[in-house]
Formats: sequence, C-alpha cells, structure tokens
Amino acid sequence: MQYRNELLRQLPAIDTLLQSNEAANLIRDYSYKTVLIAFRQAIDYARKELINGNIEKCSKVDIITMAEKILNDKNLTGIRKVINCSGTVLHTNLGRSVLPEKAAKAAYIAASNYINIEYDLATGERGDRHAHVEQQLVSLTGCESALFVNNNAAAVLLMLSALVKGGEVVVSRGELVEIGGSFRVPDIMKQSGCYLKEIGTTNKTRYFDYKNAITDSTKAILKVHTSNYKIVGFTEDVDVKRLAELAHDNNMPLLCDLGSGLLETCDNPILENEPSVKEWIEKGADVVCFSGDKLLGGPQAGIIVGKETYISVLKKHPLIRALRMDKITLSALEATLSLYFDCDVADTNIPLRKMLFQDELCIKNRAKIILESINKIDSLSTKLIPSQALVGGGSAPGEYIPSYAICMSHINISPDRLAYLLRQREVPVIGRIHKNSVFLDMFCVFDNDIPLLIQAIKSCGVINE
Repeated sequence: MQYRNELLRQLPAIDTLLQSNEAANLIRDYSYKTVLIAFRQAIDYARKELINGNIEKCSKVDIITMAEKILNDKNLTGIRKVINCSGTVLHTNLGRSVLPEKAAKAAYIAASNYINIEYDLATGERGDRHAHVEQQLVSLTGCESALFVNNNAAAVLLMLSALVKGGEVVVSRGELVEIGGSFRVPDIMKQSGCYLKEIGTTNKTRYFDYKNAITDSTKAILKVHTSNYKIVGFTEDVDVKRLAELAHDNNMPLLCDLGSGLLETCDNPILENEPSVKEWIEKGADVVCFSGDKLLGGPQAGIIVGKETYISVLKKHPLIRALRMDKITLSALEATLSLYFDCDVADTNIPLRKMLFQDELCIKNRAKIILESINKIDSLSTKLIPSQALVGGGSAPGEYIPSYAICMSHINISPDRLAYLLRQREVPVIGRIHKNSVFLDMFCVFDNDIPLLIQAIKSCGVINE
C-alpha cells in the first residue's frame, strides 16, 4: 500500500502539466479549458490504473500522451469532412448531396450576416419569407405557388394535416414506404389526423381500386413515388394524370409525395425512369412535395409546390411556424435553384449532377493516379477493378452506374481493421468491405481530395500491427 501511495504522489500536478511546451501546443489547437479537462481525465485514469495495479508507473510524458489521445478521440467524434469511397452518391449517413459552391457561399453569407429574409427592401416593412424562392419554383416547375419546410417528412405531415385532417385519404398499399430510420409514411399520415384507406395490393393497384374506395368521407387521393425501392415483373399502377382526373371529378385534390425530387425530366440513362416535379404538375397534381437534398442537389428541405388554392391553406396552418426553414438553408436553396435556369450551368456546377453525368474514363484515371502513388508500399496489395456506384438516398433504385474501385488488402491487418484505420485518419476515408478486401470506389471522390486520399492510404500502409 505504501508503495502505491508513493506512486500516486509522483503523479504530476495539473499546473506542472499546463506549463509544459506540449500543453502550449495543445491549448493552441483545442483551447485552455478543453486541455485542462483532458489533463484531469488523464490523471484520474492513471490514478485508478495505479490503484488497481494495472500499471507500475506513470510519468508526466505518459499523462500528456493520454491527454492527447483523449483530445484526439473527442475530435474524431465531432462532425468532420470525410472522403466518400463508398460508391453511393447520396449517402444519407454522409450528409446526402454536397452543396454547389454558390449555395455554400450563400449559406455562409446568411450565417455570418443579417439578411432580408422577412424584410421588404422596397417598402421598409415586413416581407414574406417564402417570396425569395417561391417565384423560382413557379418558373421552374409551372406550379402556381410554393412553400418549403425543413424536410420532406415535414412536408407530408403539413400537407395532410392542413388538407385532410379528420377525413380519409386513399393510397395504394404498394406505396406505403418506409423512408429510413424506421420512419414510415403510414405513421406520418396517422400523425396528421387523417384516416388511411389502403387499396390494391403490393404489386398491383388499378384505377377502379381508387374509384371504388372514394366515399363521402374521402378528402384526397395520395400518390407516393416509391423512390427508395422498385417492384418489377407482374405490376400495375395508375398514372398521375388519370388520378388527377378522378380526384377532380370528385371535387378533391390529388396530393403527391415525389420524394426524390427531380425537377425536370432527364434523358440521362441513370435518371430517365425518375418522374419529375414539372411532369406531375403538368399532369394535374394539385400539390407535390419533395426533398431538397436528393436529386435536386441542394440542402435538406421539404419543398411543396402546387395550386394556389391549396398552398395558401398550407401557408396559414399553425405547423408552418414549427416546421419553417432557417435563413441558412433558405439561402442555400435559393442559390441552388438559381443554377437550374440554365441546364449546362446546373450540370457543371451542382456536384450531384456533375458526379452522376461524369465520364467513366475520368473515374478510371482518378483511380490510376492513386494507384501510381501507392503501388510501391510493400505491405499493401492493390489493384484496379470495375465497380458499380449507386445514386442512393432513396433515389433511382435499381440503377447501377459503371465505376472503378481500388481493391486493397494489407499483409498484416484484416480488412475490418484496415477499414477502421482508414476511418481514423485526419480526413476519414469511408470505403466498404467486399470479398475479404477493402474497396475504395472512385465515383464520389473529388479531384482535390486525391492527395488527401493518397496520404491516408500511405499512413495505413506503414502500420505493422
């Protein structure tokens, strides 16, 4: 016991630690208070280890090393830039779409300044926060009016709460999707206070299923685009135009949840089967809602477009205040939409579109540049292989895009461990494990991240565990 007490007395004092050169460097990077807390945690840990007999000594250098690890681990748990080598463009866990440079700059300006979000510069009076973006959406989609909330689930909730509460809404059983994280469309619909009337079967819903389901209690027909899965084979559904005609014949609206949010029909093979907002508006849909951070390539948002009669009701609903978009997101959305007025500008300046439409040779060359820089690392076995990328994020299901990946293994480290080490780099690298190797897909890698990716791979290559 006396020996243990002597070891405990030898633990360095906090003041001594804080006066060291190492502490000065840490304080510069993390702040005085953060470093102080880390030193206290390190000393507490060392004291317990000494008492339990797990260690025989603990020097000043040991405490500083522990504190550095504590600070580094805390830094790793924060929100950080990563390199997406997963092959999934709209990776939900990695933040979905990357904002266009113009949108990112607009968001920064909004965040760091006062802006005229609800101020009319002409009259000097209170303005309409929707006006900044509404006219853009009217021009781009052909709708009469528009508004926006913080995500598409909120848009569905608002739409049904304002227009269908207390009544029935008719929806195909095959369109009752789960949107991720165990959130299901039927649950959102029930939360809105409307009664869900399911019709048809999983794979087939016909026009007469809708027609026969309408009663005096029915307030709307709902069409949901199954953007995160695809049923093939023996299937049948009803076109938006026919559903709109049926709804209007019965004096009720056709409400549509498009989800993935392609603004206008695209002839690119990847997106040619995706319905667009403009298409559904032209076919007679009364209200269409969709996401801002999927195929639109902008910030997270729930965008609602449609006829003035219905949109005006939504704008006055109490939920609109609870669900409204903040100034940073609104500025980013306005900037993103401004790029769509010229197709060429959109394709070259919106990262999502630029990525989806990139030439296959560009992807291959990206991989070759990296391979040339790492192929002399003896501990790593690498090769270039064809791969398949995905749009992801609940968009374009079943569409596989030709890509290339670096297939990599380490002579002394398991694939799981190698993937972990890549995630622990200064800029984490997110790949996937396939066939007992780590796959780094090049489809979503930005050219300016290539040096960082090479550095991360090299640092893992020299590890010998």
